[in-house]
Amino acid sequence: MLDRVFNPEGKSLPPMRGFKYSSWSPLGCDANGRCLLAALTMDNRLTIHTNLNRLQWVQLVDLTQIYGERLYEASYKLSKADTPRGELGDFSEFQRRHSMQTPVRMEWSGICTTQQVKHNNECRDVGSVLLAVLFENGNIAVWQFQLPFLGKESITSCNTIESGINSPSVLSWWEYEHNNRKMSGLIVGSAFGPVKILPVNLKAVKGYFTLRQPVVLWQEMDQLPVHSIKCIPLYHPYQKCSCSLVVAARGAYVFWCLLLISKAGLNVHNSHVTGLHSLPIVSMTADKQNGTVYTCSSDGKVRQLIPIFTDVALKFEHQLIKLSEVFGSVRTHGIAVSPCGAYLAVITTEGMTNGLHPVNKNYQVQFVTLKTFEEAAAQLLESSVQNLFRQVDLTDLVRWKILKDKHIPQFLQEALDKKIESCGSTYFWRFKLFLLRILYQSMQKAPSEVMWRPSHEDAKILISDSPGMGSTEDDQEEGTSKQASKQSLCDTGKGMDIDDTADDSLPQSSDIGGREPMEEKLLEIQAQIEAVEMHLTREHMKRVLGEVYLHTWITENTSIPTRGVCDFLMSDDGYDDRTARVLIGHILKKMNKQTFPEHCSLCKEILPFTDRKQAVCSNGHIWLRCFLTYQSCQSLVYRRCLLHDSIARHPTPEDPEWIKRLLQGPCTFCDSPVF
Repeated sequence: MLDRVFNPEGKSLPPMRGFKYSSWSPLGCDANGRCLLAALTMDNRLTIHTNLNRLQWVQLVDLTQIYGERLYEASYKLSKADTPRGELGDFSEFQRRHSMQTPVRMEWSGICTTQQVKHNNECRDVGSVLLAVLFENGNIAVWQFQLPFLGKESITSCNTIESGINSPSVLSWWEYEHNNRKMSGLIVGSAFGPVKILPVNLKAVKGYFTLRQPVVLWQEMDQLPVHSIKCIPLYHPYQKCSCSLVVAARGAYVFWCLLLISKAGLNVHNSHVTGLHSLPIVSMTADKQNGTVYTCSSDGKVRQLIPIFTDVALKFEHQLIKLSEVFGSVRTHGIAVSPCGAYLAVITTEGMTNGLHPVNKNYQVQFVTLKTFEEAAAQLLESSVQNLFRQVDLTDLVRWKILKDKHIPQFLQEALDKKIESCGSTYFWRFKLFLLRILYQSMQKAPSEVMWRPSHEDAKILISDSPGMGSTEDDQEEGTSKQASKQSLCDTGKGMDIDDTADDSLPQSSDIGGREPMEEKLLEIQAQIEAVEMHLTREHMKRVLGEVYLHTWITENTSIPTRGVCDFLMSDDGYDDRTARVLIGHILKKMNKQTFPEHCSLCKEILPFTDRKQAVCSNGHIWLRCFLTYQSCQSLVYRRCLLHDSIARHPTPEDPEWIKRLLQGPCTFCDSPVF
């Protein structure tokens, strides 16, 4: 009767606030191409949230309520063969229903592809993602969501699996790729010690395979609770094939299991790494780029475990990271590594001081760099992802270095120029634009005057008006003229590097001499930025024109200013791209001298295509242009990219599928999502 979840109306205890656990989905699951957040609250309610607008989180669905309704319709039976149980008044039945509806953990799978049959019997590939929810009784509910996930209508199915594990504590997805065949399963750990993998059978999932039967990784009931499980895909250099490394934190030890598929079947090698911590492991994280594992205990010690392959299995080299040397005496509560392994985030509170615990706990998130600038730059240059937004932790290290040194290192500039010459991928052009923008930002001077400090004019007025300070009319005029001359000198000296002193900041002669080279440098960088932006714009215009050519008939109005885009591309005599000229020739031949111009919605005048950023009619009405389709956004509502580089319009029901597909793209300058 004191349970706050089952008896919220009883009000015997105040409602519980906070979260037990949270889990992020892979990128590309919501309408903006970003992550979904599954949150388990303290009152055992599982909900899914999304970030629709920039700083606005919205709850999309309450899975606890939906799952409860399904159980109610099935009379709380997992299968039709189950015998009916007692009534809710029976305490054992009450406990059974409570345990089968109380989530313990939930984890997202990777994005997989399903086939959907349309009305004309045509099949199309649709992205989907799975969410596994582990309950107190050991059952696992596997939810399948169609992407992009919009709410309850995006739920495809929900299947319940009986794990057979008593007192389950943790859950993780096992995803393995062998000979271009993807296999998947669920790893479940128990508070009593056992760990095993369960097969997950799904229909209509393209290229999806699973195990034939459960695989026990550790079966001893040694009373060492499994705290955390991570699955890391690796490549075995001796066996010349891919393998899967499963690591689990059990007490103060790390349990590892190497899974490898050979002609003989599934090979399992397992062992424990001991001597890491003197206290139980409170958190564990893994860098999936290189397989490095990080563990921490509450005494402020973090261990780095590096897997090294042997002929048969593997071994770990580990080293100690003492946070006390960086942050002082601290207690650690959790760690996480950034997606590309550039940072380690640590949640800390104050440690003991003179043998005494602190009175209050102040939780802080500290960041420790795990890579050098050179390593981050090399990884960005050799990246297979080719998306700056997905590697934002690496670009942050590069940004910090350039802001600090106020120049782009020579080796990075030369390597990037070689990549652009040899490959020509727009990813390297976007990387170059990123470097130039940070360099321009580092060259800009801070304001010469502190914004919060009172101005000189106010001080002089107060002195002249203070009692006992007589002043004649001539003195006031002279003071006014001096004040005006000083103000004009201060205005002249704005933008220079002037020391902040108590006296009036007059420009020195040496500053005037050094000002022109700095301004020239800024103008030079600005010209390079505009040149790179123009190159990226032209490349995207070619892509848009290619879509127009492929998806339109001879005299169809595409609503895209095709003629204007063609004229804009050919307006620069210095731009000589044979591919663009051939494409434009085919499009103009198909259009047959038709222009299909855009019209201003206010005055019905023609909107000429003279600028890639905005459209101005003859009456002076200004409309911003969509950077994805180059249409004018003639509405009060539009979208912006995350870094506010560009704007894009919203798709409309009248838009064909290929235009909607164009509008789903990221920013052409910074790879950021648009919302």
